Amino acid sequence: MVTVVGVRFKKAGKIYYFAPGEIEIQTGDDVIVETARGIEFGNAVVGPREVEDDKIVLPLKGVIRKATDDDKKKYLDNKARQKEAFIICSEKIKKHNLIMKLIDAEYTFDNNKIIFYFTAEGRVDFRELVKDLASIFRTRIELRQIGVRDEAKMIGGLGPCGRPMCCATHLGDFAPVSIKMAKEQNLSLNPTKISGICGRLMCCLNYEQSTYEDIRKRLPKVGSIVKTEEYGTAEVVSNSVVKEMVKIRVKADDGEEVIKEASINNNLILVSGSYEGTIDESEIKLEVESQDDKIIKELFKMD
Repeated sequence: MVTVVGVRFKKAGKIYYFAPGEIEIQTGDDVIVETARGIEFGNAVVGPREVEDDKIVLPLKGVIRKATDDDKKKYLDNKARQKEAFIICSEKIKKHNLIMKLIDAEYTFDNNKIIFYFTAEGRVDFRELVKDLASIFRTRIELRQIGVRDEAKMIGGLGPCGRPMCCATHLGDFAPVSIKMAKEQNLSLNPTKISGICGRLMCCLNYEQSTYEDIRKRLPKVGSIVKTEEYGTAEVVSNSVVKEMVKIRVKADDGEEVIKEASINNNLILVSGSYEGTIDESEIKLEVESQDDKIIKELFKMD
């Protein structure tokens, strides 16, 4: 077992673990830590705890100190300077006629490097741009190409649900999301309805997927024959994952067929047929108004 603290460098950013050593650190403390790219300012979002060695990557880098008032001032000064760096880089991109979109600029805490984040359709030859920027800022320059999901995370905004985007508020990492999830949750397979403002499948498709998978294993398919305590043997005419119920066709006392509802959690037994289970990907067909293959391919990308 090893003692660690979890440090985050950006809002909703990934949590990295560091060894606190003899320094007493509590959740919420600002700290100065050693990282692969130099000395950085971060916030301890996970207090000291013991974890198993195989859960982390060893050897751990350590916490140098709790952030002092001077450290916090320097951090805020760097934040202010980033805005100026962003403007200058944007102007230089236009000057060199580069087809790229600048997203953000970031100073490392020790000012040894400025990182410029950008998006582009393909590869960009920015060697001349780097030379210009290095001559202006007199420090190391790094241009880092990111995907559209990372762009959305950095910029933020409102999702299709009307709430602030998950990636910009609380998601540290992007979990894999597939079109199969939308199908198993009985959502419309229209790309415009299941994609976020980044143009990729919505991250929230992953939130309840495990619940849907569990229910579908116990949910009889339409046409299956089931046996219930209250109505006896009957045929399933429709089912609902959300309600965890099936509608069945049963015969009333007068011989007429009526539709009744039965819960799959109330001793419902499958006599013949099958359960919904997992979706066969060959059955999935997107609902698109135009045969725009590019839109569909973009939707399936994982940046």
